Amino acid sequence: MPGTIDHSGAELRDWNVVPLAAVHAYSLGACHVACWREAYQGLVPQHMLDAFDIGRRAEAWERIRIRSAGRMVVAVADNIVIGFACSSPAREENPPAAQELNAMYVRAAYYGTGVAQDLMDAVLSRTEDTSLWVFEENPRAQAFYKKNGFELDGRRRVEAFTPASQVRMLRRA
Repeated sequence: MPGTIDHSGAELRDWNVVPLAAVHAYSLGACHVACWREAYQGLVPQHMLDAFDIGRRAEAWERIRIRSAGRMVVAVADNIVIGFACSSPAREENPPAAQELNAMYVRAAYYGTGVAQDLMDAVLSRTEDTSLWVFEENPRAQAFYKKNGFELDGRRRVEAFTPASQVRMLRRA
């Protein structure tokens, strides 16, 4: 769902990126579940995708919002969360970077519109090294991260909730 074009030919954004607030919790839960189902079909077992519960995800995001020291933002269009991102100080033991991108999700209808770039720009500092974990079988996401200066560093692990493999990417400041 691309933005509209104004009279000068410039694209107008039909979303806003704002800090995560309590008012966004339910819509964020719905977005998170929808993004997993859209992006990970065939990668994550279907029974796991079917088991996601919007209410529980919303409650989890509200708890995270309250206790988090990181940066969390949502992209909102027509009062509906269409994407989100969060970063924090690195959580790994012996981290390769000071900053970690913890989550970056955009609804499929907004792929290629600039929402993901706006989210990334809002949560990451260009003056800190940054790491992230991404599904190994997610070439679309890896291409986006490579466009933003991230490179695979050779580390891999099994994702905590699925049997899917993840690879780590790094971006130097």
